[in-house]
Amino acid sequence: MQLIPMPLGPINPDVESLVVGAVLFGPLYFLVRRMILRLNRVLEERATLLEGVTGGPAAELRDEAERIRAEHEATLAEARREAAQVRQQAREEGAVLIAAAREEGVRERDEALVGGKSRIEAERASAEIELRLQVSELASELASRIVGEPVAAGTGSGR
Repeated sequence: MQLIPMPLGPINPDVESLVVGAVLFGPLYFLVRRMILRLNRVLEERATLLEGVTGGPAAELRDEAERIRAEHEATLAEARREAAQVRQQAREEGAVLIAAAREEGVRERDEALVGGKSRIEAERASAEIELRLQVSELASELASRIVGEPVAAGTGSGR
């Protein structure tokens, strides 16, 4: 049975098809409407949350967190500055200690050189005196070896 008693082709639907379509469309309409309402409610909640992030209590918490972070960064910067000062002071103290140790080493070296030179001079002088006393004996002994006959040691005064 057709809805319009004229031959319109595919535009003229059957009454049974319209009834089946209307019966199936009703529950589908209510199902889609319910899903759209839920979707709108979720979107509104999301908008409320986003609004809360940009303002309200969440913004206050974010501002507080930013303030605390800035305080921590300032504290860290101060600690780094103090550490740099301590390192610089330690370098300066180390340089002073190194310079003092170097001066002490140079002083000890100079004292050792002076002491060594004086000892060498004293030993050289004593050896010279000893050799001057023995020079005539050594000379006569050497001459006797060269000549092959004993030569008497002279009691010359030297120079």
